[in-house]
Order: sequence, then structure tokens, then C-alpha cells
Amino acid sequence: MTTKLVAFDLDDTLAASKSPLDPEMAAVLLRLLEVAEVCIISGGNYTQFQNQVLEVLDIDDEALLSRLHLMPTCGTQYLRFEQGAWAQRYAEVLSDDEKARALESVERNAKALGYWELETWGPILEDRGSQITFSALGQKAPVDAKAAWDTDGVKKGALRDAVALELLDLEVRSGGSTSIDITKRGVDKAYGMRKLVEATGIALDEMLFVGDRLDEGGNDYPVKAMGVECFAVHGWRDTVVVVEGLLERGLAAA
Repeated sequence: MTTKLVAFDLDDTLAASKSPLDPEMAAVLLRLLEVAEVCIISGGNYTQFQNQVLEVLDIDDEALLSRLHLMPTCGTQYLRFEQGAWAQRYAEVLSDDEKARALESVERNAKALGYWELETWGPILEDRGSQITFSALGQKAPVDAKAAWDTDGVKKGALRDAVALELLDLEVRSGGSTSIDITKRGVDKAYGMRKLVEATGIALDEMLFVGDRLDEGGNDYPVKAMGVECFAVHGWRDTVVVVEGLLERGLAAA
């Protein structure tokens, strides 16, 4: 089956956490856009997509932009480039009650487990509308500090499990290197991939997914569980190798 769309996680897949695309990664991504549809589906909000991806790619070709699909906050939002601007197709916004319960639970459990840090780089909790995000060291923590905080994933796993037991009506998954993401139940990256099928007419078996959190409980895992062909990576350099391999084998734009 011809691959017509390649979807990517962002942090630790296309770029270092909260960092702009490396020029090498950007160049390979532009080559991919010339021959296939590309989706970026990540826990970050739209502003992060702008800063990390769009400003670096600096695409002025509307044909290329029309092939780029943006899904911030783990697929709970979807944007397409239409008539010269990025337009929101949908947003599965949490209710005030869902937000309040998510914020209370993750803060209380983080404190009980000893994971609530007193010295951080920015806020620990963020309301992204369609997603509540816990970032142990703050939203603007440097990459090296985040990498050292939970090297084996035990802290994130324990916090995710504790919060998930309380928020049975919501989706709770490990996000980036220090984060936990909470969304509406059933609204995750698999949900986003199904929405891509509706929007593009491309079948799931004509799609590929590349991510760094394909482990069970990770926010990329729902895509793997739904049967989409996946490539596990550990940083953007791995992703460059994957994309170059895909380009060598030949892809066809939808």
C-alpha cells in the first residue's frame, strides 16, 4: 500500500522539547511535504507549533501548506491552512468542571508523591482549553533539566496512574519528558488520526506515525494500538533517518 500521509509527534520526535526544528530536520520535512501529506500531532498548544515548526519552515507555497495538518494538544484540536490563514476545524474543549477536577487531582497527587517542585521555569499547570497539562519543572524548563528529572519514566508513570484512577471519565496520559496530559475521554492521538481519515479520505493503512512515546501509557500509544504502522524514535536525529528512508523508498502525495 502506498504511503500518502506521515504523522509526527513534535517534542523529542521532530525537535528537542519546546525547541525549534533543527535546520536539518526542517529541510527533510520540506522534502517530505513535496511528496506526501504531513500531520504534526502533539501535546503542545498552537503557539508552540508556531514557534517550533511554522516559523522555522517559513513556507510561502500554499500548495505545500495545504498538505500540512496541525493537531495541537494531542489531537483535541485540528487546524488547516485555508484562504491564507490557519483555520480551526474543531476543538474538543474541556468543561469548567472537567478542568477544575483535572487541575485539583494532578496537583494534589503530585504533591503527595513528592513530585511538586518548588523551583521551576514557569507554571507547572497549564489550561490549554482542550487539554490540562502538568509540567513538573515548568513550561520553560531547559532540555537538560527535563531530561534528568525522570530518566526511567517512573515518576510520570506513578503520577499518571494515580490521576487516572480518580478521573475515570477523562483521558490521562504521559506526555513529554516531564509532563502529564489530560483530555476528554477517548479524545487522544488515535481520535486525531480518525479525524484525519475523515478530512483527507486517506485510509489508516496509507498512513504512518513517528513518535517517541509509543510505550503503553504514553500519549503516542493510542495510535499504535489502533493498528497504524509506527516508527519509534528517540530524538529528531532518529526521525531524520526514518524520513530519509521513506523518501528513498518513494511516497505518493494524496
